[in-house]
Amino acid sequence: MQLSVPIRQAAVVLAIATCAAAAACSRPSGETARAATPSAAAPNPIPVPSTGNMLQPTDLYHLRSIGDVRVSPDGSRIAYAVVNNNRSGRPYTQVWIMDVGSRQSARLGSQGGTASNPHWSPDSRRVAFLGSDGERYGLQVANAEGTQTRLVAPVVTTNHPLPSSGDTIAWSPDGKRVAFISATPGPEQDANGDPMIVTRYLYKPTASEGSTRFNDNRRLHIFLADVDSGTVKQLTSGTYYEHSLDWSPDGSRILFVSNHEPDPDRFFNYDVFTVSVADGSIAQLTQTKNAEYRPIWSPDGRQIAYLGTTRPLTSSETTMEDTHVWTMNADGSGRHEVRESIDNRQGPPRWSRDGQGLYFTVQERGETHLYRIPASGGKPVRVVGDEGSVGAWSIAEVNNGAAVAYALSTRTRPAELYLRTGAGAASPLTDLNRDLLAARTLGAVESFTFPSFDGTAIEAFLTKPVDLDERASQKHPLIVMMHGGPHGQQGPEFNSKAQLYAARGWAALMVNYRGSTGYGQKLADAIFGDQNGGEARDVLAGVDAALKRYPWVDASRMGLEGGSYGGQLTNWIITQTDRFKAAVPAASIANLVTQNYLSYYHDYLAVEFGAFPHENGIIDKLWERSAIRYVNRVKTPTLFVHGENDNDVPIAEAEQFYIALKDVGVETVMVRYPREGHGLRETAHVIDMINRSIDWYERHFKLEVKS
Repeated sequence: MQLSVPIRQAAVVLAIATCAAAAACSRPSGETARAATPSAAAPNPIPVPSTGNMLQPTDLYHLRSIGDVRVSPDGSRIAYAVVNNNRSGRPYTQVWIMDVGSRQSARLGSQGGTASNPHWSPDSRRVAFLGSDGERYGLQVANAEGTQTRLVAPVVTTNHPLPSSGDTIAWSPDGKRVAFISATPGPEQDANGDPMIVTRYLYKPTASEGSTRFNDNRRLHIFLADVDSGTVKQLTSGTYYEHSLDWSPDGSRILFVSNHEPDPDRFFNYDVFTVSVADGSIAQLTQTKNAEYRPIWSPDGRQIAYLGTTRPLTSSETTMEDTHVWTMNADGSGRHEVRESIDNRQGPPRWSRDGQGLYFTVQERGETHLYRIPASGGKPVRVVGDEGSVGAWSIAEVNNGAAVAYALSTRTRPAELYLRTGAGAASPLTDLNRDLLAARTLGAVESFTFPSFDGTAIEAFLTKPVDLDERASQKHPLIVMMHGGPHGQQGPEFNSKAQLYAARGWAALMVNYRGSTGYGQKLADAIFGDQNGGEARDVLAGVDAALKRYPWVDASRMGLEGGSYGGQLTNWIITQTDRFKAAVPAASIANLVTQNYLSYYHDYLAVEFGAFPHENGIIDKLWERSAIRYVNRVKTPTLFVHGENDNDVPIAEAEQFYIALKDVGVETVMVRYPREGHGLRETAHVIDMINRSIDWYERHFKLEVKS
């Protein structure tokens, strides 16, 4: 299970959530420590709290990052979202428009409002986005300069799980209309009523939901809005969910993704569809057993590119099989994968202006880079190979070449906005955290590869203590931080929690155990049918390798933590060894059997083990690999952290193991956070969790020293 943020790149949120799935790197060449000084019209610098030169948990209120990025078709402006953490509650986004020539920025939307998902009109003269003015939320349109904003149509959302969904806004080619997604009531009774009547198989909401335990049963449909008149027309209806929009170049059809299986709640299977703008008739372009995501028309409308898998069962929660870029003809025929030598997980594609090439991201050894490949197949070329992790990105191809704008997270910064034109070096356009991070000393991050128990090469990343003097005899504690998924990756990208540990003189170790992405399909598959097996041994082998490589690490003061699947591994590992003096599992699984039936998804373990629990004796295997079965072996003091309304990993998982540890006499505390789903999102909660984790470790490290 991977802690997630709505699609997709709220980098600071990911970095400070309980399972920081961070992956990144050092500065691109040519970047200076104070590059991209914000202009007067850019997001205002936040005053630096005077807490010394070490990063403090309360600094998280002041960290910001770049989310969505959209270059205007003419390349003259960039719309970008800034993720902020300085209000009570959850992080919020604002959208800014930067003039590329002057580097001046103006904010979209009303003062104090929020905005997200900017989309440029084809003529670059207007921008559509989703926003709230404090009272009304909906589709809004502004001039290219960010002025004359007005609400075009209200938008209703849903809490239904829709993993890997794409664009919810699409302009018509003539720039007169905008297609958008909004929700309508479903046929079921209200599951939040009195009494609560549940009839659906998938009756729980998405992982990020924190205010309720039940699906609102609304359905998502496609609407058309006339931008000038404000006239709105509903284009689709029924009991399905439509999303991932793209308007055809000739203006006649709109691409979308939906699941039209006979029982879509039970079987996750996205397919690609089109709907006629004229009469609402729907054509299904794919009808495969595997999943398709994020389709997009070629410039001439003759082909469609999309992300796809090949296996007959895909989980609605996490995907063991790496997604790859595919193309097909506009009628759904001629499907083929566009791949030459890239085995790793790929991101959503975009066509080049001439239709001859495709751009997409690739996860590579803890980093994420941007590639271009001929649409007909051929040798891929790195477009953005900066040391770091590319988040959101956008390309405008104009007469003087391609302009690539992208969010990049590095070793020393959360995601910032960069621009690369032609073959030149990247230019940083923002430095949102300049003043704060210039006043803080950060720990160095380096990677190393080691042979695991069976000889498999595994990569790990270590954040060094800020006060480290390798010539001295001083020993430093080590915190092992495990990512979720299990199909995710970590890297040297800015990770605020690892840096907070470094500020206290501790090292932080992140191991990309088998099952991780970014290392090819073989390693991702190596966890199949073996959860809490080889990957747990990879982590322990990584600890041994770190102790051998870094003699200043104190083997007598080590802590263990992780979120989601990383929390599951934490629970498991403390049943296998007592070498860790304290553990902090977050959103963790203790019992694979109950997890299967209590979670909002019920296909995840079927994909991971090859069959549903009631088939082929799988339920016995799940019990065999459940940490709670071996609770009598645990000696490690354990602090459980969980969201009260976690529907991905229900809090019953923490409750079970908490009581089990009490029964066997192990010191344990359970911290439950209200208004939280899977992973902590309210900044105050994240800070509280970090402070409690630090206190927990310090307490047990000191006890060990005294003994």
